[in-house]
Amino acid sequence: MTPRRILKSFGPAAAIGLALCALAGGCVPWLLDLPSAAGFVDRGLREAYGIGLTARGRTEVSLLPLPRIGFSHVRLTAGGPDGPALSEGGSLTVQLSLATLLLGRAEVVSLSLDGAHVMLPENDGDARWAGPAKRIAESLSGGEVSHPRRIILSHSTMSGHDPRDGRPERASDVELALSWPLWSAQASVSGSLTWNGASARIQLTSLRPVDLVAGRETPFAVSLTWPAGSLSADGSGSLQDGMTLAGQGRLETRSLPETLAWIGGDIGLSPLLEAFSIEGSFEASRDGVRMPAMRVAAGNTVLEGAGSAEMSGRRPSIRATLDAPEINLAPVLGGLLRVTGLDGDDGWSQHPLALGPLTGGDLDLRLSGGSARLGPLLFENLASSVIVRADGIDVTLGRANLHGGSLKGRLALSKSEGAAADEIEVKTQGMFDGLDLGNLLVDLGESGWMLGATQGNFAFDGRGRDAASLVRRLTGRAAAAIDGGSIAGLDLADVIHRGGALAPGALARRNARTAFDRATASLAFTDGIGEIEEGGLTSRVLAARLIGRISLPERTILARAALLPRKGTAEADPLTIPTFFEITGPWSAVAVHGGAQAEAADPLAALVRAAPLAVPGLPTQVRAYAP
Repeated sequence: MTPRRILKSFGPAAAIGLALCALAGGCVPWLLDLPSAAGFVDRGLREAYGIGLTARGRTEVSLLPLPRIGFSHVRLTAGGPDGPALSEGGSLTVQLSLATLLLGRAEVVSLSLDGAHVMLPENDGDARWAGPAKRIAESLSGGEVSHPRRIILSHSTMSGHDPRDGRPERASDVELALSWPLWSAQASVSGSLTWNGASARIQLTSLRPVDLVAGRETPFAVSLTWPAGSLSADGSGSLQDGMTLAGQGRLETRSLPETLAWIGGDIGLSPLLEAFSIEGSFEASRDGVRMPAMRVAAGNTVLEGAGSAEMSGRRPSIRATLDAPEINLAPVLGGLLRVTGLDGDDGWSQHPLALGPLTGGDLDLRLSGGSARLGPLLFENLASSVIVRADGIDVTLGRANLHGGSLKGRLALSKSEGAAADEIEVKTQGMFDGLDLGNLLVDLGESGWMLGATQGNFAFDGRGRDAASLVRRLTGRAAAAIDGGSIAGLDLADVIHRGGALAPGALARRNARTAFDRATASLAFTDGIGEIEEGGLTSRVLAARLIGRISLPERTILARAALLPRKGTAEADPLTIPTFFEITGPWSAVAVHGGAQAEAADPLAALVRAAPLAVPGLPTQVRAYAP
């Protein structure tokens, strides 16, 4: 019986039912053992993209709404079945063009790879993707085949190598989707992955694949987010002479060390920073990034300038020139104290002073600012530089003003060699001139008990594994002088007249004052012990001399002072016995004792001990800013 008679016998309802059954059968996937299907799709992929397909599992076929074929246990290779593997395992589903299928060809409309292991180049000489990339470029630029509308990679892993140093890298939980509508020249990519223990999401839009593979410029907009920060950029790029990008970008992170640890990189002095952002125009290539105009925020300090970063070697190299109206250096100082273990108050730390965490990359930074705050101190007209290399750190203060005075200085930290490889060498020197000492003491939390324009210099060097061993081996010199100054709250001439005692009453002490012509102090340090070689004070009516020592390891002072009226004054007498003082104790609680000397043959040989005098001591809060 012919089909027409069958339909006529059962009626229109039966015909409709048969049509629906045929439609349902076309939509429902069928599991078949069909090796020829894999060969059919393999030929289409090799002709269009230079990618070979091998499937060991069963085949799933559905015809409607568009022909779709699924394979399990697949292997994608470069070229034929014997070529290097591009992916292993998982399942592959391809959707074919119905028009070309009727012509006997397999044209892939969309492709989905699930649960696979995608293998990127394992080293610089691995060219497994070169052939497919070249064939795809030729196909797209020549218009030989229409492009896939959608490519999906799900529940997969990727492995390859780090182009910076060749280390193997692996990403898991890879979810990527490329969308490229047939009617549009632009494609977009979105997805997520887990790398180095942290998940990240990526979004790439406005990309023109045909222009890209043809070596022409294409616009792009990309965003990348991870737990510690985000990156966004837009502009144009090209593959003509290697990958080159240009545009505007922004990088922001709540923790720079955490972000650098995630990407497996490092930057000089990065452990000293936490919240960090950088934005501006950029030009990027394989060798690095140039930013002719950028804005950097570190903590609450915002700087502007230009910089560059070279990533072609094993060590990143960064150069930058930055300027800001106001700079807050407190976070950097806090980070330095934290890294070196000097943020405690219980003596010198034995935390190793390793330079390794601070010298992970080369850095050449030129920094200037209208003002710079370091704790309670406000510097003006700052000009400085920081140079970081693998073997050390060099910090130069080219210029700064503080309370009417000028400062210059340099600090060099370097790694020791040989048997003392775990030690660091420290060299520092500096000078200051015209510094208002009274205002400086007030800033440090003390009363301005000594006033006057101060000048001085210092030079030290030492070596040690930690701060405790470093100060025990510190050697150098320091000197300071004040011309035309005064001591507030203390009248030394009255102290001499009273035999070493202070005038009774707080009002008398508050109104007391000692003007002097010149005060000097010179110290020579050996193994952390500073000997006061020259210390003295001269005024119109009296003179003072100071000798003693300061112990850096013990944080103590032991000094002896003698006061005498100057010749020609009413108080001067050849038989006058000098007034002596002993200054002792830890830096945080200096005690001063005074009295009259019994014998004046050697006025500093012995001291008469009396009740402690409430005379001004060393600024006790200095330790809070310079441990």
